[in-house]
Amino acid sequence: MLKRILSLFLVLLPLQAVAAADRVALVIGMGGYAHVEALDNPVNDAAAVADTLEEIGFKVTELIDAPLQTLLETLEDFAFRSETAELALIYFAGHGVQVQGENFLLPVDVEPRSNDDLRRQAISLDTLLAVVDRARRMRIVILDACRNNPLGGGIALAGDAGATDAGGARGIGGGGGLAASSPERGTLVAYAAKGGSVALDGVGGNSPYAAALIETLPQPGVEISLMFRQVRDKVLAATGSRQEPYSYGSLSGTPFYLAGPAAGQGTLPTENFVAAWSALPAEKEPELIALAETGDTRSMVALAARRMNPGGDFRPADAVTWYERAAQAGDPQAQFQLAKIYEEGLLVTGDPARAKALFEASAAQDYADALNDVGFFHFHGQLGFAKDPALALDFFRRAADQRHAKAQHNYAVLVDRGQVPGKGPEEAADYLYAALRSGVTEVLINLQEKPELFSRETRAALQRRLQERNFYSGAIDGSFGPGTERGLRRAFGLEE
Repeated sequence: MLKRILSLFLVLLPLQAVAAADRVALVIGMGGYAHVEALDNPVNDAAAVADTLEEIGFKVTELIDAPLQTLLETLEDFAFRSETAELALIYFAGHGVQVQGENFLLPVDVEPRSNDDLRRQAISLDTLLAVVDRARRMRIVILDACRNNPLGGGIALAGDAGATDAGGARGIGGGGGLAASSPERGTLVAYAAKGGSVALDGVGGNSPYAAALIETLPQPGVEISLMFRQVRDKVLAATGSRQEPYSYGSLSGTPFYLAGPAAGQGTLPTENFVAAWSALPAEKEPELIALAETGDTRSMVALAARRMNPGGDFRPADAVTWYERAAQAGDPQAQFQLAKIYEEGLLVTGDPARAKALFEASAAQDYADALNDVGFFHFHGQLGFAKDPALALDFFRRAADQRHAKAQHNYAVLVDRGQVPGKGPEEAADYLYAALRSGVTEVLINLQEKPELFSRETRAALQRRLQERNFYSGAIDGSFGPGTERGLRRAFGLEE
């Protein structure tokens, strides 16, 4: 596969072993509400989910029956720790309501008298998404919070018919529930009940959704998309099809196992998604096919990857077919992968015009790999793209802002060398710091071993970034001694 690296200014040193970022979770249970209807199971649900996540290797922060201020402080701390995590997960059990299409999760001290009060006294789903947004690989928000309207008739909530569920519910009655979500790519929002419907609180020790999670999460060898499918099936069975969980958003392209690989499965590759999906046991493929037939484009891409493995089930025509189906459904990763196939003449007759259109379609959806490649094409005037360095810089910036690993570093170098109008050492330092927090190993190694690649002004600005975030306490002089190197490692997420 071709790599879009502007070798003129990207210096890669050999990768050294560095500690992998942890998986972190924030588990929130709100049941003892002071001014609205209390709920029986959220505290039990949160405690059980927290224990389960700890058992499978998560570093868990547990927050029970917290007021708004405590919740806000905890979210701020978790957001900072999430930046150096491989995966950041938030689980919320408690009251959730929808106000004019926006979802809010209620702390225990909520006492609103109007929609405006509610917005000030509760936490929006958008806030939770922002908290996990900068995790390096995967972001998950799980809401067991589609419960009945606890606010009575005093506040008009969109879609609330004022009904309640006799079994205890976690959503607005009368077909209300939480609004459907549209998170960014790489983020999954899992609802206990699909948007607009109600989730049950349960009559036992846990809600039906929490019980399914607790049973399913610890199973090794279950890929995450298939895991949530199993949770859905268990909840449907437990509730007589009264409650159907639903997930919104899209996960990263490579498979992920929350409880690790199954016995004998070995360590799964993560950088090469063809190899990673090919490592999925053959007996799991029917589940992928079933998901793909529901329109799940990630499963289509996974099946295409499996058909591209020369050492496995190599069926190139099938691979192209799965990619075509996902690309036509608008999946930007499939569009990108198919673009490379047509550009390189791999598996099909080369078609530069088709490749260009697919690269453009993927980049139009802000898919970072496509943004970086389109920038490369404009920089060099290749594949039918006009040679336009200014436009290329904009694509590189957009890729960097999407936390594309190499683009962050490349763009920092371009800024540092004065090739980006209106930007200088301060902006270069911002991108270098972001690349460190994103886990770009090459940046850490280069800054430690070849700091002279960057101007003294940029190095000093980076020292200020480290100092502002309490990673460094030495002089701001652009000289990278042991203190600065220690600060760089800490910013990267390596503990001293």
